[in-house]
Formats: sequence, structure tokens, C-alpha cells
Amino acid sequence: MTDRVIHIDHYYTCMDYLMRRFDRFSRQMAFRARTPDDCLAWQRELRARAAAVLGLPTMLECPLDAQITERTEMDGYLRERILLQTEPGVIMPLYALLPGDLKPGERRAAVLAPHGHGSAGKFSPAGRRDLPIVEQQIGVYNYDYGVQLVREGFVVFCPDARGFGERRETATQGDGEEQFLSASCFQIARMAQPLGQTVAGMFTWDLKRLIDYVQQRPECDPERIGSAGLSGGGLQTLYLAALDERVKCAVISGYFYGVKDSLLELSANCPCNYVPGLWLLADMGDLGGLIAPRPLLIETGDRDSLNGKRGVANVIEQVEITRGAYRVLGAEDRLAHDLFSGEHLWHGVEAIPWLRRWLAA
Repeated sequence: MTDRVIHIDHYYTCMDYLMRRFDRFSRQMAFRARTPDDCLAWQRELRARAAAVLGLPTMLECPLDAQITERTEMDGYLRERILLQTEPGVIMPLYALLPGDLKPGERRAAVLAPHGHGSAGKFSPAGRRDLPIVEQQIGVYNYDYGVQLVREGFVVFCPDARGFGERRETATQGDGEEQFLSASCFQIARMAQPLGQTVAGMFTWDLKRLIDYVQQRPECDPERIGSAGLSGGGLQTLYLAALDERVKCAVISGYFYGVKDSLLELSANCPCNYVPGLWLLADMGDLGGLIAPRPLLIETGDRDSLNGKRGVANVIEQVEITRGAYRVLGAEDRLAHDLFSGEHLWHGVEAIPWLRRWLAA
């Protein structure tokens, strides 16, 4: 019924203004160090300020109260389901995958394998192919990297991030396939941000608590812990490795690009990507510089739509910012960029050997 509305020929949006505002005010703590001492001082200050805008100082300590609720023998590895308390009354379900050839008393390198969107949480990285919708997602995104890693001999931990899998909030709960794959990031962001917390901060805090648990596990070497994830799992790995130096090696897949092109212009992306005040401080390349000199591999599909309109150029610019920090710290060999032919998916061709190389005893 056209008489109920009018046709609008021109819309007066604020996108162009915000793009200009980004150019004027962003990256106030951009990487500019020229000496190792300056670089380390910059890292300390940016870590503290990034942690503050993420809301990490607001998170509450509590006992982990770890409970192993299931043990399932798989083909070549053991899968445990575990419940951890990350804040008072906040429970994180996860799967631990233990290599079948693990000997009594042996300690192996451990890798956290956080998931992204469309994964049903931990179920895709942990390879739950008995669930047809999960098998479908694994086929599309090569999403079972947790299983790929345990088969390489790592002890692997596949957690549910808040709002995913068994941690979905009321708006996305249910057993339909679409609901099972969905996430509650919108609902959590609306509840958390007015209380000084962020979805990305919650992700980061929960993984920090998972490292606390991993360091207590007798099968794990507390000094050899890595993190690797696709998409939202790359987001989680980026923030965790940038802010927690216990991560000794990181792989960020499908999540490393300039935020102006990929998150400001593409502003319909999930709210877990958006941290109030963060862009005033840093872009992704600067956050990557907080990982230096620890080994970091970045995976990029050359046809990944999340790279933004400028595509791979938007990624390479950020990688070069990060490379500056590695160069100043004399660790250029510890940064690698796997630019592969493909879309938004876990590649793993260089990533798995990278983790083996840097987490070896």
C-alpha cells in the first residue's frame, strides 16, 4: 500500500562522517617504536589500555571448579567434556582432546582452539561429525581444526564462547539447525556494555581462565601453550595472545584486516567485533604487534569477503604494521603470513607445521 509511505530519493546517512572521523581520531597509540625499549614500553601501555576498554578489570575472579562430565574414546584420541567456572556462576563447557599415544606422566604442548560463528560453538572444532549440521559446517569451513591438531599430538581444548553452543542466551536457544548454529552476541552486548563489559572482553577473560586450567592439567606443559582459531576464533586468539603472554604461539585465521574497511564500512558485522573506544587506540596491526616477539602466523584467503572492498591490500597493510614490531624486536622470522587461494575457511597447511615448530619441546 504505497499511500502508507513516501518514496525517499536521498538518504542523509552519517557513514561518510564516521569514515572521516576514523581518519582523524583513530590509532592514537599506533605502533611507531624505533628501538626495542620503546617497543616494549608501547606494548605495556597499549596492553593496559586495551584491557581496560575490553572491560577485563571488571571481571571477577572465582574458583574454576572444574568438572569432567564425560569421557569418550574416539579414533586415536580421547574426548572429555568439562565444565569450568570463569566468573562467579558463569560456566564454560568445553571439550578436551587428548592424543591416544599420550604416556603416563608425559607432558605435551597444548593448543586452545576457539571457534567462530556458524560453528555451533565447540562442536565444529571438536569434530562432532555425528551431528549432520556440524558435519556440513566442517565441510564448508574445514572447521574441525581441533581434531586436526590432536592428531598432530597436541592436547587440544575446544571451548564454547559466551553466547554459543551450550552457552546461548534465551533469544537463540532451541534445537532447530539455524538456532544450533546461531550466537547470542547481540543479546550479550546489549546487556554487558552498559555494565562496562564487552563480548570480546568476555571471550578473552574466559580463555585466560582456560589457560589457568590448562596449566593445572598433568598432561600439559604449562610453558608450551598455543592458540589457533578461524574467524571469531581468530578474534579470540588475537585478543588473548595480545593480552596474555602465556600464549607462546598463535595462529589467526580469517580475522586480520584494517577495521575501517572491514568493520566500519561493513558495519552490519556481529557486535562481538565492536569494542567501545578501541579504534581510538589501535587497529588490528597494532594489536598484532602486542604479540611480538612470540611466534604468530596469520592465514588469509584471497577471496575472503571479510577482507573488505580492497581485499588483500587491506590485510597486508595490517600485517606490515605488525611486522614493524617484530622487526624492531629482532624477531621477523617469528611472523608469517599464509596468503592462500580460497574464501573464508581454516587453511592449516602452514599453520599446523608452524605450531609444531614453535611449540616443540
